[in-house]
Amino acid sequence: MEQTKDEVLSVKDLSFAYGMVSALRQVSMEIRRGEFVALIGANGAGKSTFMATVLGINRASGGSVCFMGEKITHRPTDRIVASGICLCPEGRGILPEMNIMDNLLLGAYHNRSNIDQSLSRVFRIFPILAERKGQSAGTLSGGQQQMLSIGRALMGIPKLLMLDEPSLGLAPLLVREILEILHGLARDGQTILLAEQNVRKALQYASRAYVFETGKIVLAGPSEDLMKNEAVIEAYLGGSAEV
Repeated sequence: MEQTKDEVLSVKDLSFAYGMVSALRQVSMEIRRGEFVALIGANGAGKSTFMATVLGINRASGGSVCFMGEKITHRPTDRIVASGICLCPEGRGILPEMNIMDNLLLGAYHNRSNIDQSLSRVFRIFPILAERKGQSAGTLSGGQQQMLSIGRALMGIPKLLMLDEPSLGLAPLLVREILEILHGLARDGQTILLAEQNVRKALQYASRAYVFETGKIVLAGPSEDLMKNEAVIEAYLGGSAEV
């Protein structure tokens, strides 16, 4: 698979196993600059495992990962993060005893030259974080903690922003707010890869999607087409294509 200039991520036949259990099976995909792409599927389908393998947390047993034209398969995770991939993990991964500002500054560990500019951007996107920057992160609501997690990732000036289940545990209105923010970031040129169990919402906001089942991709295409796909409707949309 030859990577074009517009491709941020190019994955070819990526595989990973937990011992004898195959968790990823020859997964291939491409993400172009400025795209908002979703990984959809049930819990345990392989979405989180895929992200962890791209980031080097899991060591691939086969295949390749290219990022910005360079092969990063088997690189140490810290080098992959430094190259421009940032992950908002499932469960948010904030440090609850530290205040908002210190959590954000941790996100700039690999990009210290533009901290003031990055902070201004994050505070513009999430004004509540600016208002409460001295507040302990653990005292924030679930939605505010998710905003902090995204803000911390943006402090790293990512070329690819990956988010693992950002809607988990949030009320529907907050889910919509978070996805609207991500949609706005994509409009401004941020490349986004979203893993999401809320298939209906993911397809509403992402431009393209890949459907995962048991560690492999079984469907892929524009979100609009997948929302009309009978298999997707039956498995994930409750038998209705209405959104």
